[in-house]
Amino acid sequence: MKEKFLALIAAVSPADHSLSGAAQAHLDDLTKPQGSLGRLEEIALRFVQATASLSPVINRKKICCFAGDHGVAREGVSAFPSEVTPQMVYTMLSGGAAINVFARHVGADLAVVDMGVNHDFPDHPVLVKRKVAKGTGNIAAGPAMSENEAIGAILAGAALAAEAHAEGYHLLGTGEMGIANTTPAAALYSVLLGVPVDGITGRGTGIDDERLQHKKEVIKRAVGVNSGLCTTPLGTLAALGGYEIAGIAGFILGAAACRVPVVVDGFISSAGAVVAMKLCPVVADYLFFSHLSNEQGHRAVMQALGARPILDLDLRLGEGTGAALAMQMIEAAVKMYNEMATFSSASVSEKEGE
Repeated sequence: MKEKFLALIAAVSPADHSLSGAAQAHLDDLTKPQGSLGRLEEIALRFVQATASLSPVINRKKICCFAGDHGVAREGVSAFPSEVTPQMVYTMLSGGAAINVFARHVGADLAVVDMGVNHDFPDHPVLVKRKVAKGTGNIAAGPAMSENEAIGAILAGAALAAEAHAEGYHLLGTGEMGIANTTPAAALYSVLLGVPVDGITGRGTGIDDERLQHKKEVIKRAVGVNSGLCTTPLGTLAALGGYEIAGIAGFILGAAACRVPVVVDGFISSAGAVVAMKLCPVVADYLFFSHLSNEQGHRAVMQALGARPILDLDLRLGEGTGAALAMQMIEAAVKMYNEMATFSSASVSEKEGE
């Protein structure tokens, strides 16, 4: 299994920056003042580079919402009990969650991936069963999982991305569901990015001041207890992460290996992206961070990565909701690139002096 993991990382190549000149020239030739469509032009250029095509296509979109439970929930770090994780998965399977609404709105297909929920689900057309175990260990007392379990979750996520590519999807998005998962996400950020726990830890599902302070102490304890295991990105993921976070990291790696861009959702999905980037830095070429989460600390994460999210709507739900909404902006950018007339082809005068 370790060989497959190393082969996955080796399969990721940088985006094709040799196309940058031609793509930028095309953008500059569109019937508008140069640069007047702002970040949409930047998004279109990055999409061309990622897909290595001067004729980029987005005909099919898919969001994978990865679900898992967390042993650290027993420490009382969330406003909701762990039973809510399977309950929300059932809501997604019935089509009634926010991510179902937004996925339908933007024309994206949705898969709900059971990576580690402490529940046995019946078969369902939207459900993908990739359960590694029924929840992680309590990171406040020891590691979340073994390195082999972490690799298994990564490879499962990567396989889903490869399958999506083979099925003809051109743009993928990440989402997650797991009570208490802001706690392992914050722990991962503190170690992998060197961000102080106090600055990265937020209220998650809406905890009060007293529980927030307790949550910070739990994360600090988790980092301390597992410090000897956090010597590599993989070791840190295994010690502090969640099965859904590992699945997201693998999904990103697998998509990048196939040159398929990925829209990253919010606070927890970004933790999976950070893991993927620490394992293979060039995956950053394939990532679009969808939105700036209202969860405390996400701004610090984006600043540490030098990333600029597409949207800022004070979202903090997760599930892939921000990724779905940002897909519309990416699709608009690609349509602008493909469908606008150019000065070269249209009877439009350019700026004087040109």
